[in-house]
Amino acid sequence: MTTLEQLQEDRAYACDCEIVHDDKVALARAGMPDDNLVTDASDLFKMFGDSTRMRILLALRKSELCVCDLADALGMTISAVSHQLRLLKQAKLVKSRRDGKSAFYSLDDAHVMQIISCGIEHVSGCEPQQ
Repeated sequence: MTTLEQLQEDRAYACDCEIVHDDKVALARAGMPDDNLVTDASDLFKMFGDSTRMRILLALRKSELCVCDLADALGMTISAVSHQLRLLKQAKLVKSRRDGKSAFYSLDDAHVMQIISCGIEHVSGCEPQQ
């Protein structure tokens, strides 16, 4: 894309005037959550921004799995899966339970599946499989 084409494209997304619609600005500001909440939500979505973590979450859709099962299902090392599970657990996207020497992981709650389903539906244009 040439510089001229880029300028024309950028201009298509800009106003041709500098009029501020105070009523709409006030409405946007009134609906804005606290900055800390926005930061926390942004951090949450960063967890979904990694394809490895997404694959782990998708693998946990149907049932809980231990680290060894996840590593085998995803073709990864146990160490790599464990590292990602630690991050997902810190973000409260997965939970774990111990059974003897094994640690089993599952999605933390129904919200996690809803977020995943909405994302898949959005990018595919169809209903996600559950």
